[in-house]
Amino acid sequence: MTQTSTIENAFGAARDRYATLGVDVDAALKSLAGLAISLQCWQGDDVGGFEESDSALGGGLAVTGNHPGKARNVDELRQDMEKALSLIPGRHRVNLHAMYGEFGGRKVDRDAIGPEHFRGWVGWANAHGLGLDFNATCFSHPKADTGFTLSSPDSATSAFWIDHVQRCRAISAHMGRETKSASVHNLWVPDGSKDLPVDRFGYRARLKESLDAIYAKSHDRAHMVDSVESKLFGLGSEAFVVGSHEFYLAYALTKGLMVCLDTGHFHPTESVADKIPALLNFYDELLLHVSRGVRWDSDHVVVVDDELRRLAEEIVRASRASSGTGAFDRVRVALDFFDGSINRIGAWVIGVRATQKAFLMALLEPHAKLTECETKGELFARLGLMEEAKTLPIGAVWDYFCLTHNVPVGESWIDAVRLHEKDVLSKRS
Repeated sequence: MTQTSTIENAFGAARDRYATLGVDVDAALKSLAGLAISLQCWQGDDVGGFEESDSALGGGLAVTGNHPGKARNVDELRQDMEKALSLIPGRHRVNLHAMYGEFGGRKVDRDAIGPEHFRGWVGWANAHGLGLDFNATCFSHPKADTGFTLSSPDSATSAFWIDHVQRCRAISAHMGRETKSASVHNLWVPDGSKDLPVDRFGYRARLKESLDAIYAKSHDRAHMVDSVESKLFGLGSEAFVVGSHEFYLAYALTKGLMVCLDTGHFHPTESVADKIPALLNFYDELLLHVSRGVRWDSDHVVVVDDELRRLAEEIVRASRASSGTGAFDRVRVALDFFDGSINRIGAWVIGVRATQKAFLMALLEPHAKLTECETKGELFARLGLMEEAKTLPIGAVWDYFCLTHNVPVGESWIDAVRLHEKDVLSKRS
């Protein structure tokens, strides 16, 4: 029996098993195929970027490890991303930071960048059928060394960063227009202090003023959608972060922006999953940055753990409960980790495939039967069915999904990464 027929037979048996619980496996796979995950470009070069600059990585960001073969230029980064995407089922997106432009060996400061510096990315994305998302880069720059950018007491500094973010939004809108797929522009700033400030209100008032100036210009939402991202703390901002969760919740709600929930930006014991069904009652869309914190916001490679499963479950459940408003389509998913201690392409593949598996688990949940138990007050049956669902044959369904998308099934992708490391990465000095 061939591998293909083995996978198909196992899938047929799995589909029949799920059907006994009222689960439509074919519908689940169709939904999963429509989930476009945005791959973070900065995983490929340890958040270095390609500016002509001597600035070290800043903003409280730190990358662990120095695995050989990281991308040294745009061409190598795209080559590595193409390899990763060839091992991942489905069609996805790429998430860029402003410091990843093609500047032609010239120093172009952040307040002077434009769409012309990202034409190569747009052409590449169109050639590969990819969407593009974008982020202003408000760190790793001399004008961010004080720890404050948009909330800076120095008007010249805040004006510089306002100009930068406005230009980034224009670049993002250009990308969305050219790729015919709305680009998400996400804004995170590292503003905060290591020790206790006195004027918390003043810093937040200045941030609000800067944001008002940035978002005064609107862009067609068919081309670009805005998002703002909070953080609980960071290296060098342990005591105070200007852009807190509460600040951005209120600001985004009043301005019609998306809120970005980064799974590493909250207290380690805080459930980000629980926030999703709450916020979807008030926001049209949310942005989810998937990371894995270990003891703190350490941006480990995403794996199928309890928190990732809960995130996927709450998104899918909200979709089914929202009377056709499609919450599954209202949460945009992007990865946001950077690990330089292992093969960087392998990290991408692990992260995306893990995220897809978590969503597949959620899509295969016997939701109708669970809801029936809950409605009848049979809480023991609800919990019991949740437990039984954990050992249903999802692996056979996942293998079939990979097979039908012409990507390696099971662990066979690992050998493809090993070969790429031997033939390509090992030759980079």
